[in-house]
Amino acid sequence: MPDLLLIAGMAAVTYIPRLLPFLLLSGRTLPPAFKRFLAFIPYTALGALIIPGVIEAVPGRPWVSLAGLATAAVIAWYRQGLILPVVAAAGMVFLLLVWLGG
Repeated sequence: MPDLLLIAGMAAVTYIPRLLPFLLLSGRTLPPAFKRFLAFIPYTALGALIIPGVIEAVPGRPWVSLAGLATAAVIAWYRQGLILPVVAAAGMVFLLLVWLGG
């Protein structure tokens, strides 16, 4: 029974923040500046989730990981896709590790 209460509590805690804006803002138009601000939230959240893991990806050599991240960022800026930046970043990290001997 405590497990079911825990699951129900977690469901409520995650559902309420999604439901409240829907209920409070339905039928209203948001200011353009606020809409623009909200458009950046997914990118910011993704960055907050990815960047710490990237820095710790190669233990003892965070700059190798940052070089891979920079490679992905530059290619994504000019090519706008997912596969090529990821493959290029992995290739950059691989080449740097091979060049450094491990």
